[in-house]
Amino acid sequence: MTAQEISSQPEFSGPAKANNVPGARLIGFEAKGIGDGRATVTLSAGPQHANPVGTLHGGILCDVADAAMGMAFASTLAPEESFTTVELKINFFRPVWQAQLRAEGNGRAAGPRTCVR
Repeated sequence: MTAQEISSQPEFSGPAKANNVPGARLIGFEAKGIGDGRATVTLSAGPQHANPVGTLHGGILCDVADAAMGMAFASTLAPEESFTTVELKINFFRPVWQAQLRAEGNGRAAGPRTCVR
């Protein structure tokens, strides 16, 4: 990797810790704690997050869970390292209409570029 490629990669911790992440602003979730392989993300779920039948859209839940896991793992990386989610699975046990949701992520490396949790 060249110095130019490294310098063009966005720094994770500043925007995430300042809750200045475009996807988070769009959906409305906030990072409450990031560091040492752990992260907490909260969302005040409401009608703006509803699917066509009025319950919380499953994609919103997936995004909040993915963000918590991703921020946790990203907090363990060196500034020149990056990552991406390669697979995500979630089970929905009951519907949600409005709630204060909290996702807690913790990541541990399973290889040089993957995290399993």
